[in-house]
Amino acid sequence: MDWFKEWKPLAAIVAVFIACYYLPVNWLQQSQRVENALWEALHLVKWYAQEHVLLCLVPAFFIAGAVGVFVSQAAVMKYLGPKANKILAYGVASVSGSILAVCSCTILPLFAGIYRMGAGLGPASAFLYSGPAINILAIVLTAAVLGPQMGIARAVGAIVFAVVIGLFMHFFFRREEMAKMEAAAAMPEPDVPRPLWQNVLYFGSMVGILVFANWGSSAEAQGLWQAIYQAKWILTGLCALALAAILVAWFNVGKWRMLIVSLPVAILAFALPQHPSLAFVAGAVGLSILTASENGDGGELSEWFSTTWDFAKKILPLLFFGVLIAGALLGRPDHEGLIPSGWVAGLVGGNSLEANLFASVVGAFMYFATLTEVPILQGLIGAGMGKGPALALLLAGPALSLPNMLVIRSVMGTKKTLVFVALVIVMATVSGLIYGALFG
Repeated sequence: MDWFKEWKPLAAIVAVFIACYYLPVNWLQQSQRVENALWEALHLVKWYAQEHVLLCLVPAFFIAGAVGVFVSQAAVMKYLGPKANKILAYGVASVSGSILAVCSCTILPLFAGIYRMGAGLGPASAFLYSGPAINILAIVLTAAVLGPQMGIARAVGAIVFAVVIGLFMHFFFRREEMAKMEAAAAMPEPDVPRPLWQNVLYFGSMVGILVFANWGSSAEAQGLWQAIYQAKWILTGLCALALAAILVAWFNVGKWRMLIVSLPVAILAFALPQHPSLAFVAGAVGLSILTASENGDGGELSEWFSTTWDFAKKILPLLFFGVLIAGALLGRPDHEGLIPSGWVAGLVGGNSLEANLFASVVGAFMYFATLTEVPILQGLIGAGMGKGPALALLLAGPALSLPNMLVIRSVMGTKKTLVFVALVIVMATVSGLIYGALFG
C-alpha cells in the first residue's frame, strides 16, 4: 500500500473523529448562538441573491461567456499570455478594477474566462485581485469616511499588490508558464470574423451595463458620482440599447426577434420605473432567448449562451455554499454568527503582528459586498481597531472571501489557490504593520 497517497483520506477521517469525539453537544443545545448562526446564513444568502446575483453575476457570466467565444485564444495570449509585454499585461490587469467596480464574487466569471483562454497566471492573478480591490468608488468612499491617508494608502497598496502578487504567482509556477509560452508559439494566427473596434464596442456595452447597474450612492449629496448614481438606470438602458443595436447590426440577429424580446423590457421600464430590476430581469431573459437559439449565424450566439451557462452552473453552487458558510460563521454587519463580533474587535486593537495578521485572515474569509467594507470598518475603528489592522482588512477583505476561494480552487487548482490566498494575507499583514507604524 502506498501510504503517501492515503494520508489525505486518513487525515480527514482522523479530523472528523476528533471533531465528533469532542463535539460540545450540551453547549450547543443550550446556546442561542447556533440558532442565530443558522438564521444569519439564510439571511446572508437571501441578501446576496437579492443584491448581487441578478445585477452583478448575470452580466458577468454573459461577459465571461463572450470572452470565451468572441475573443480568440491567440489574442488573449498576445496581450495577457506568458509572452505578452509585461508592462502592458500587468498594467492593464492591475487597474481593471477602477473600471469594473465589482465584488470578489462578480470578478470570478471574468477571471475564469480569461484564464481558461490562455492568459498568463501572473496577469490573470493581478486581474483577479485588482477587480474588486481597485474600485474607484470604494477608494473615494474610504477617503471620505476614514480619511484621505487611508484612501490613498488603500489605492496605492491595491495597485502595488496586484502587480506584486501577479509577479510572485508567475515566479512560483514559472514551469507551467513556460509550457504555455511554448503552446502560444505553436498557435496559428486565427481568422478574425469582425474588426477589433466592433469587439471593443460590443464588450464596452456589456461592461457599461454591469458597471452602471451596480453604481452605488456617493457619500456626498452633490457631485459627479452622485449624478451618475441618480442617472444609473438611464445609462444602463442606453448601454442595453447599444448592445441590442450591435447584435442586430453585426451578429445577424433579426430585427423582429430583437423587437419582440425588447418589448417587455420597455413596458416594464416605463410602467414600473420604481422597480428597475424587473426590466433588467426581462432583458436578461430576452438575451438568453436570443442567444440560446440558432438564427443563421453559424451557431456563434448559441455557443455564447452555452459558454455562459457552463460558467454559471459551475460557479453558482460554490458561491451558494460559500455564502452560507460565511454567514453562519461571521453573520451580517451588526449581526453575529458563530464567531462573536466582540472577539474580532478585541483582537484587532493596536498595531501588533497578531492584530494585523488576524485582520488579514478575517478579511480574507469574510464576504464583503462592494462598498460595505467601509461602514463595517468605521464601526470596528470606533470599537478600538488600530489603523494598521484596518488597512490590512481593507486590502485583504474586498479581494477575497470564502465563496471566492472555493471558485478559484475549481478554476486553477488547490496549490495555486493556497499560494494566492497566502500572498494576499502576508502582504496585507506587512502593509498594515508599516502603515500602523507610520500613521498609527
